[in-house]
Amino acid sequence: MTAVGEGTGAEAGRALVPGRDCGICSLCCILPDIAEFDKPANQPCRHCLAGGGCDAYDVRPATCRDFFCLWRTDPTLGTEWDPSVSRMMMYAQGPQLTVLVEPEAGTIWQQAPYFGWLEARAQALKPWGGYVVVYAGEEVTVVKG
Repeated sequence: MTAVGEGTGAEAGRALVPGRDCGICSLCCILPDIAEFDKPANQPCRHCLAGGGCDAYDVRPATCRDFFCLWRTDPTLGTEWDPSVSRMMMYAQGPQLTVLVEPEAGTIWQQAPYFGWLEARAQALKPWGGYVVVYAGEEVTVVKG
């Protein structure tokens, strides 16, 4: 898995959706590996604060500073995709959509309404060589569209 932040967020020219903020969500500080901090996937970053936030916020690396999950940038996502509800975070890397699922949430991504949406997104990305990949604990799945 690649480090979070590559080809995502503000540098990709995406505006943030008004009214959507991180709140107490810290999934982007827990689920992905972050090379700058030698942080493995599914482990909290050493700078992650309980209840949300970062104790290195003002000096965080570009990987963190430039990253916004899809919930923050895609106005077409319904409230069911709020990471605090879905227990997953998504981000785009070119034509690839990466979905990171809380290990404790298991197969939530395979349930309605998530799976149908992921299949439709995989189908939409296919003409550009894209796909949807889901990381759920130790399981990695490419969603067929």
